[in-house]
Amino acid sequence: VQLQASGGGLVQAGGSLRLSCVVTGITFSLYTVDWYRQAPGNQREMVAQITSGGSTSYADSVKGRFTISRDNAKNILYLQMNSLQPEDTAVYYCHTQLRERLHYWGQGTLVTVSS
Repeated sequence: VQLQASGGGLVQAGGSLRLSCVVTGITFSLYTVDWYRQAPGNQREMVAQITSGGSTSYADSVKGRFTISRDNAKNILYLQMNSLQPEDTAVYYCHTQLRERLHYWGQGTLVTVSS
């Protein structure tokens, strides 16, 4: 199982970025997939989640600004991030859990938002 994240970069406050995560080695459509982020000195936190059925949930800090989506035909997870703020600066990771204690993580992609 491999998760390959991309799309991070440097953006000014108020700008937008779209992250992508290509997932291979599993039947992607069957699994819940998530985006997490970790800022320097902070614990990793869940940002958004999408289930196999397409239900979504978000951290309160990103509701209304971020949108998670998936393309099951291409095995790609997305995170559209709008109205970015400096506090969104972090390394963003895609993640899936196949069963209890069996987690897979992407390598992370750095998002830096300048004020």
